[in-house]
Amino acid sequence: MRQITADICVIGAGSGGLSVAAGASQLGQKTVLIERHRMGGDCLNVGCVPSKALIAAAHAAYAQRHPGPLGVAPVVPTIDFQAVHDHVHGVIAEIAPTDSVARFQALGVEVIEAEGRFVDPHTVVAGDARITARRFVIATGSRPAIPPLPGLDSVAYLTNETIFDLRVCPRHLVIIGGGAIGLELAQAFRRLGAAVSVIERMDMLGREDPEAAGYVTRALAVEGVTLLPRTEITALSRDGDDIAIATRGAGGEQRLLASHLLIAAGRQPNVEGLGLEAAGIACTPAGITVDKRLRTSNRRVHAIGDVAGGLQFTHVAGWHAGLFIRNALFRLPINAGDTQAIPRVTYTDPELAHVGLSEAEATARGTVRILRWPLAENDRARTAHRSDGLAKVITDRRGRILGATLVGPGAGELIAPWVLAISQGLGIAAMAGAVAAYPTLGEIGKRAAGAFFTPGLFSARTRALVRFLARFG
Repeated sequence: MRQITADICVIGAGSGGLSVAAGASQLGQKTVLIERHRMGGDCLNVGCVPSKALIAAAHAAYAQRHPGPLGVAPVVPTIDFQAVHDHVHGVIAEIAPTDSVARFQALGVEVIEAEGRFVDPHTVVAGDARITARRFVIATGSRPAIPPLPGLDSVAYLTNETIFDLRVCPRHLVIIGGGAIGLELAQAFRRLGAAVSVIERMDMLGREDPEAAGYVTRALAVEGVTLLPRTEITALSRDGDDIAIATRGAGGEQRLLASHLLIAAGRQPNVEGLGLEAAGIACTPAGITVDKRLRTSNRRVHAIGDVAGGLQFTHVAGWHAGLFIRNALFRLPINAGDTQAIPRVTYTDPELAHVGLSEAEATARGTVRILRWPLAENDRARTAHRSDGLAKVITDRRGRILGATLVGPGAGELIAPWVLAISQGLGIAAMAGAVAAYPTLGEIGKRAAGAFFTPGLFSARTRALVRFLARFG
């Protein structure tokens, strides 16, 4: 077995691991990157990239059917699902070279395509190599959580790891899980021709602001997606070529027949086979335990991204990678526990984006101001007849921005100024005073911010002040 001594050894070549490896190597650190499966991880191969490619195809199909009152006649699109499959995998193939073994080798990284495991607190074995390093980074990500449903072992089911391999559109896709992933794929497959039902044991988009989530669920219902919130699955079984799903919910007991079953009921960390005990690394079912510097109980070892048990987003893994580089290589202080300015987006139509505290969270901490502005009063939205949505901003009494939620077309893009505002501690006056181009959807945020000042600006006291000043010419 060959011996490798490195500065940084990274286990896992997803978003976070790749960022650490690229950054460390380019800063002159001898870097080893271990990946047992596919470079690029879930995001590239079975997550963000294929799902957004599928959503783009679904949007094109929907636009043909529903051009709205724009003077364009609707048509029934011809959907070649094999071609949709090829489009999705073509996008993956276009991006894959950026994450490839060849690129990272060109950056000076030693890439080992094998499973890595700790054999003691300062040694990892992978393939024919035994690696010691000054620091190790675990970036192994997560995988779909499979709930213990009665009869699940008797039926075939899909997850995000397999659904993008479908070459024929499902006749009836039943999705277990009404979170962001479940509803994004529900709408996409519905627009591509499938009948779709979503079963959720709690509320749909339960972590989101209920007012904002309502815009999304109403849109899906109008498009023909059957939503079954607060519904339990009591049995799963085969019924000929179909899957029989018995449920119990507010509407009583139901029985659905699905051609395909998708489980989108959360994630669990990839920690099996890492030899964490041998390395003295503490772990819980949520993931590897880390401190604010992303250090595990073994101070040589850091954990980043999904496996660290916090927010499970690709952009968080990338953020963690940057924090690690700052702290480990430049000795700068970091605090990975401060996630106040981390946004999240549900890529349905309309999109739902959020950053900071929700209304309920902020209200629990004290007195707040809730600022709203409807998309129906935005001229750019009116020109496209896409006015179903809103901006909702939460501030304290002095105007410090605590959180923001946007619903509407491009909400994931429109949330960026609010991320900046919260991360930099800007007050609502900064957002209200900024000049937004007209006509843009971005004006909705400025109008919501301006609503903070409206009661005082047009009050009797202010009118009296204006009358007084008018006496001087």
